[in-house]
Amino acid sequence: MKSKNLSEKILRSVKSNGFKYIELPSVIETNHIVQRSGESFRKFIFSFIDQMGNELCLRPDLTIASCLRYLENNLKGKEKIFYSGQAYRKSENKKNSIIRNQIGFEIIGSQSEKIDDKEIINTSLKSLKNFKYSSGTITIGNVEIFNLLISKLDIPKRWKLRLSRHFWRENYFNDLLKRLETNSDVDPTIVEVDKKRYLKMLQVNQASIIANRSIKEILNRFDKKIKDPRRPSRGRNISKIIKDFLKIRCPINKAAFELNKFFRKNKINLVVDQKYFPISKNKISKLNVVFSTSFGRQLEYYTGMVFKIDIKSKSRIINCCNGGRYDKLISDLGSKKQTPAVGAALNLIN
Repeated sequence: MKSKNLSEKILRSVKSNGFKYIELPSVIETNHIVQRSGESFRKFIFSFIDQMGNELCLRPDLTIASCLRYLENNLKGKEKIFYSGQAYRKSENKKNSIIRNQIGFEIIGSQSEKIDDKEIINTSLKSLKNFKYSSGTITIGNVEIFNLLISKLDIPKRWKLRLSRHFWRENYFNDLLKRLETNSDVDPTIVEVDKKRYLKMLQVNQASIIANRSIKEILNRFDKKIKDPRRPSRGRNISKIIKDFLKIRCPINKAAFELNKFFRKNKINLVVDQKYFPISKNKISKLNVVFSTSFGRQLEYYTGMVFKIDIKSKSRIINCCNGGRYDKLISDLGSKKQTPAVGAALNLIN
């Protein structure tokens, strides 16, 4: 099927689900992309300097362009929108096209999180009926579950922040786990100095005041600081828990069972209900549905449910759809208020 005919059929399909068509700018400020995706992402974008000295780029991502529109137009409340156009992005694989023809659709500003997640996936599946394929897979992930796991682990707060913040940077994340295992971030000399100070202050009247703090308060702080450098065995155990969690992959109807079994085994105070997931069937039409804890690391702005659809067409595997929830993106772009948002983008193929 020609791309134009395919596009028209999908646009009609999305519109029939109650989404309103909007136009998006082709050029946006580069810093909006770099701030969300990191400096390393700069090599994948087409940027230039305008006559005012501002760095602009061709949009590599339609979602950020859409969220900027919502923010800059000071929009309020729920919007169901869709759009079409090209995203321009370089690839490490030289065989990949730098121009991606996409159709995107989003629900912004709605508080019905689970209902909206299902609607976005169902809209994707309805649109997929216009593609010719023999089989495929829907992969479901959830960044929120990963962050909940990290919040329950017995590690310093700074480590929780690091691991959550860098989940999407897979190589750097793995380096963090190695440092966690070996305590390589800890300076043993400083630790010993702190221990000596701590022991010395134990001999002093704990009601005494130094720099507006009592000796007792200072000792409590020292106590935490001394314990903060983890024992190697504890660091290795925490790293193993995280690595084992990221290995979980199963049919979607076993997602809650496998997660809860993992939480019980590792004595983590978390429970997940199967209703938490937007799909409960293992098979939808010609698509297998699987859950993966490691999926969702492609873009930093995802905050909850994420999914992708890969199909087999003409003996090759094609990624035809990606989506998820990004509740913090609009506030990260400058809004004073956090705005719920979920959406997906279809990649048009011939």
